[in-house]
Amino acid sequence: MTNDEYNPPKIWKWDKENGGKFANINRPTSGSRFESALPVGKHPIQLYSMGTPNGAKVTILLEELLEAGIKEAEYDAYLIDIFKGEQFGSGFVEINPNSKIPALIDNSNIEPIKVFESGAILLYLAQKFNKFFPVDKRSEAECISWLFWQMGSTPYLGGGFGHFYAYAPFKQEYPINRFAMETKRQLDVLDKQLAKNEYIMGDDYSIADIAIFPWYGGLAFHGLYNAREFLELDSYKNLIRWGENINSRPAVTRGKRVNKTWGPEEEQLKERHSGADFLET
Repeated sequence: MTNDEYNPPKIWKWDKENGGKFANINRPTSGSRFESALPVGKHPIQLYSMGTPNGAKVTILLEELLEAGIKEAEYDAYLIDIFKGEQFGSGFVEINPNSKIPALIDNSNIEPIKVFESGAILLYLAQKFNKFFPVDKRSEAECISWLFWQMGSTPYLGGGFGHFYAYAPFKQEYPINRFAMETKRQLDVLDKQLAKNEYIMGDDYSIADIAIFPWYGGLAFHGLYNAREFLELDSYKNLIRWGENINSRPAVTRGKRVNKTWGPEEEQLKERHSGADFLET
């Protein structure tokens, strides 16, 4: 592949050698690629995930629920290594036909409930346990709006800016500029919202914060794409203040470790089956 101008063919064809970090995994088709049963632990809630920002949303919420004293939120978290293509195993695809982490099974009912997409899992758990989700309709609508804002906006940050800035086989000015502009616009949306609020929706910490933090806090605090200087993240003072506040929460610290397999060893926890697991590593 070169950086010459691309002239699209009349009909697109898949090129397995198209380059990029995930070139050996991505395909234009869905479905399982191999047989692989998923492990099952002792708790009603079974999570299959990886410690990426989307995975961290769910483990942060589960740890926050446990921190709040909700014992029914105990869970087993098994690693699905997306860099090895484990999301294409038959057991995982049975839960999530889209082959994206995270995916969850709730066995506390007569019939198991399967939930996929991180935003859907957050909403399901918050409503199930009546926690970190508003009780009045006006605030509920606002919370869902911000949750969907994150789900709709982040692909421009991750699949757009992150891909072309950090993962593409070579750097190109047009896509980096295009998605850097959109990423900074999103950061400005958040910074202005947080100029008048302690949390995204006001004084109350909610799944809106939990959904947004791993991605936009990840840019500021965890070196996501190594773009802190490039995007001038320190200029978003309200976002930084909010992120530091959330980053200091004990449940957030634990949730960020679950199913994480990179970085300092003390920040990793390949699987999680009880609170004691955090003390053993």
